[in-house]
Amino acid sequence: MKVQPIRNYADFTRALLQAGFSMGGGNSEGIYSVIPWNWDETPPYDTPVRWHTGEPETDPWEWRMRVLDERNDIAYGKVFFKKSGYITKDWAPYFIAARRGGTAFEQAYAAGTVSHEAKRIYGVVQEHGTLPLHAIKQLAGFGAENKSRFDGALTELQMRLYLTMCGRQQKLSRTGEEYGWHSTVFCTMEQFWGEGVFAEAAAISKDEAVKAISAQALRLNPEADAKKVLKFILG
Repeated sequence: MKVQPIRNYADFTRALLQAGFSMGGGNSEGIYSVIPWNWDETPPYDTPVRWHTGEPETDPWEWRMRVLDERNDIAYGKVFFKKSGYITKDWAPYFIAARRGGTAFEQAYAAGTVSHEAKRIYGVVQEHGTLPLHAIKQLAGFGAENKSRFDGALTELQMRLYLTMCGRQQKLSRTGEEYGWHSTVFCTMEQFWGEGVFAEAAAISKDEAVKAISAQALRLNPEADAKKVLKFILG
């Protein structure tokens, strides 16, 4: 696929919607990324885009939250190789069909394919609708000593496409005033995408989904390794 010049946020979203999915930054796994980590290493074209400048139009780090705050057709989270990535609404049914195969969360837990820690996290998010990270830890009973287990379970839920990031929020004081750093907010995939996307996913078989995503991944990067592509798809 021809490299499209990315010089601002609008270029990024346009290219991403055309691609359908992308690693969050860089292409260390050899699949596809709209934006490399460092333009200075192998610049495909001149661009003002630079990481971690704080500029909303030209900093890809800012774009992660912008797509969640400003759009309803792009999801972002730890969805590929336990690393960040984007999936568009058009391709969400295919990834859901490939990863979940029509299996609801409780079914997956009963089958032993979801951890107990993941169930605790999923339960409180499902109960409250949307929750910031700090509230999830508190309500699910994870302390500082459980950080690695909590982080692993949260990544597990994102990789399985049960939870996703859906924005950010500051903590609230007792008087209702915001303070401190922003905390990532999570919600269920069902809440994020709505019934329509899941109805589409239900009509797609796992094999059909894998075949469609694989074909698109190879269009984006004909040199991608087939085994890596399969891992990219299935998580």
